[in-house]
Amino acid sequence: MKKLLLIVALFCVALVDIQSATAQELKIAYVDPNAILTKMPEMAAVDRKLKNFMEKKQKEFADKEASFRDQLQAYEQKKAVISEEARTREEARLGQLRNELLAFDQQYQVEMQQKQGEFVGPLYKQIQEAITAVAKENKITYVFNTTTSAGDFILLYASEDAQQKYNITEKVIAKLGM
Repeated sequence: MKKLLLIVALFCVALVDIQSATAQELKIAYVDPNAILTKMPEMAAVDRKLKNFMEKKQKEFADKEASFRDQLQAYEQKKAVISEEARTREEARLGQLRNELLAFDQQYQVEMQQKQGEFVGPLYKQIQEAITAVAKENKITYVFNTTTSAGDFILLYASEDAQQKYNITEKVIAKLGM
């Protein structure tokens, strides 16, 4: 719902500008930054870095999980012969280990997003600079993104004529030297 309101607000701003533009020509275009990103040669290196990071963290998690399973299995084997007090302490310790394992997994997800932002952010900055340059060269008033970072569509429809006339994705790719 918030995204729909944002889209409506953007179009309202564009309509106000259209109404207030007297002598200035209003030009609108759109671009698909994700399509550009996938074509950037630097993206292969980013993918490798992310894959290496992910594999390292998955191995760490697998090692921690295996250790937890081993300790849990050892506890299961001896719980019938240990005292109630020892059982309580061991269960608390195993609960703590399980919580640490879950926290590690959550932290891994956060770190993965941070690494992705760290590695991909400079590429998006290059794309934005190229979009700005192409927009200025072509005297474009507004450039819309075809999708949000979550993959939701912003540009819901463009006729084939509009796709050929207003899609500047290829111009931005050319500006980036690809």
